Amino acid sequence: MPITEQQLLQIMPHAGPRAGVFVPVLNAAMKRWQITTPRRIAAFLAQIGHESSQLRYTREIWGPTPAQARYDLRTDLGNTPQADGDGRRYLGRGLIQITGRANYAAVSIALFGDDRLLRQPELLEQPEWAAESAGWFWWVKELNGLADQGRFADITRRINGGLNGQKERLALWSRATEVLA
Repeated sequence: MPITEQQLLQIMPHAGPRAGVFVPVLNAAMKRWQITTPRRIAAFLAQIGHESSQLRYTREIWGPTPAQARYDLRTDLGNTPQADGDGRRYLGRGLIQITGRANYAAVSIALFGDDRLLRQPELLEQPEWAAESAGWFWWVKELNGLADQGRFADITRRINGGLNGQKERLALWSRATEVLA
């Protein structure tokens, strides 16, 4: 079930002209990663809508915040403390904010069959790869099944580790569910 630019703008009114840029790449990514039913699409669009501030950002805004300042030490993300700069180099990118050396390596193999994202992490800021990486993350975290069951809070936890921004995510989900009905 492909979405239209009009539908995307009804769901994410702040996307503006970016909606037209993202519709074809979102449709391709959703097809590839089997995000193809109204329930799955609504949940996916709500989550990427929040994570990207309605398609306005494909790169994490860097402060650095206290959490970002610790990225270099996050071995759970595959960052290596000896390789000073991994935290900033592999900051959140894409529509779901892929973060950390290990995640960049895994998505790079999935999308390109090589390690090019370790050499060119900014590729995830381009619309096609921002959408594809979000679809990959959705697939790897098995979020289609949770969307099928309507377990939206569990989807948020798998993406964010908690319920950060849940009020906005729920508002986007509600609009997406209505628009796609």
